[in-house]
Amino acid sequence: MVFCGRPKLLDSQKDMLTDATLIAKVRNHDPGEKFRCYRGLPSFTEYLVLAQDAIRAKHHVRQDDGSWLFREFNGPEATIELKSIGCTLHLGDLYAHAEFEAA
Repeated sequence: MVFCGRPKLLDSQKDMLTDATLIAKVRNHDPGEKFRCYRGLPSFTEYLVLAQDAIRAKHHVRQDDGSWLFREFNGPEATIELKSIGCTLHLGDLYAHAEFEAA
């Protein structure tokens, strides 16, 4: 999770950030309900889901009109630009030490 400036926490729960800019997770399924909740955060602009069974990422980016652009990236040569934090990720680097079971 990435946020900018001082963290804004939910009053009743000091471990719940309410101003995330980017959230990244490793999962083996679609984002679902949590992603719907995250989209309610005004500061939230990017969501990155990394697969745990292959070199694959799903990237969601909030557009200026409030809609979300989805792109999927596959393979070690793929690069993902995280504009909200000025960062470029190379999937090959992220998965450099990962081992996958044969299909």
